[in-house]
Amino acid sequence: MGGTDPGPGDPVRAGQNPDMLNPPATDHGTLPNLRFSFADAHMRQTDGGWTRQATVRELGVSKNIAGVNMRLNKGSAREMHWHKEAEWAFMLYGSARISAIDADGRNFIDDVHEGDLWFFPSGIPHSIQGLGDDGCEFLLVFDDGAFDEDSTFLISDWFRHVPPGVLAKNFRVPADNFGHTPDPDKRYIFPLPLPGPLPADRPSNPQGTVPNPYSFRMTAMTPKSMPGGTVRIVDSTNFKVATTIASALVEIEPGGVRELHWHPTADEWQYYISGEARMGVFGSSGNARTFDYRAGDVGYVPFAMGHYIENTGKDTLRFLEMFKSDRFADISLNQWMALTPPELVRGHLDLSDAVMGALDKVKHPVLPG
Repeated sequence: MGGTDPGPGDPVRAGQNPDMLNPPATDHGTLPNLRFSFADAHMRQTDGGWTRQATVRELGVSKNIAGVNMRLNKGSAREMHWHKEAEWAFMLYGSARISAIDADGRNFIDDVHEGDLWFFPSGIPHSIQGLGDDGCEFLLVFDDGAFDEDSTFLISDWFRHVPPGVLAKNFRVPADNFGHTPDPDKRYIFPLPLPGPLPADRPSNPQGTVPNPYSFRMTAMTPKSMPGGTVRIVDSTNFKVATTIASALVEIEPGGVRELHWHPTADEWQYYISGEARMGVFGSSGNARTFDYRAGDVGYVPFAMGHYIENTGKDTLRFLEMFKSDRFADISLNQWMALTPPELVRGHLDLSDAVMGALDKVKHPVLPG
């Protein structure tokens, strides 16, 4: 419908977004853009790695959550720092050593690998260092859409803005030991030698270690398996420190679909790890729109909007769902209808006996094709 497009265009980009070029007949009205690709983000490069971000400045609808994609080369460190926002992370590739302390002086040091998570509450100082022969790449998620990776509190930046005499009093050594701190621009992500084995790298601590670990083995947990795929849910019920970010890792087989549902407590921020997908979003008042996603894309669903996610590729679709909440929660359209008096449901939608008989009282987050 609509005719051909003989004017200037980008066939590659159009081919990646077929449901924008030729939207389904079910699309209607106006919804905000709910897709952003990290490939369109500015990349900050250093001699130790790189970083790029997707925040409310890049995806205007994302006011509650921001994301950062970061690479640390072998041995390279993300400088010791802290920030006002809580930090949730998923290891996409390789391994890293993370370290932190809490307000009681209890420390935490661990090695995290592909498929692992970590969570640092707001204000907790921490660091990240790439391990192995090729370092690591990971996704960081922050519980504020206005987060800016350039506004974190860096240890080198603070040192350069404290008089040497004050540093001397604080650390109880002569003042001439200070005044030569490296430029913070050279320390944001920077090379270091690989650290030694984890047990040897852990300092002894009279205060002990944190009571609840800051890391979690997400892909090692037993998933909820269904004919169409799997779901792993991590929130404060099984990862106790993650009090402001709840998450799910979803895998959908070709042709399968993340069922029609909505989230009753928070907006949904998504990151697509592999595969191809389309998402249809219902915004009430007749507004609906369809978006296409592939690896490296960010998706977003505003609070309470109904949606589905369909695997449109030939391979398994893997993506993360994140929420600014302490608990994961969703409402299944199928389950709601099955647990409502049948004649009431039939009266609303004029459904056949076949549909009424197929309604399921048990939630199935992923369905086969």
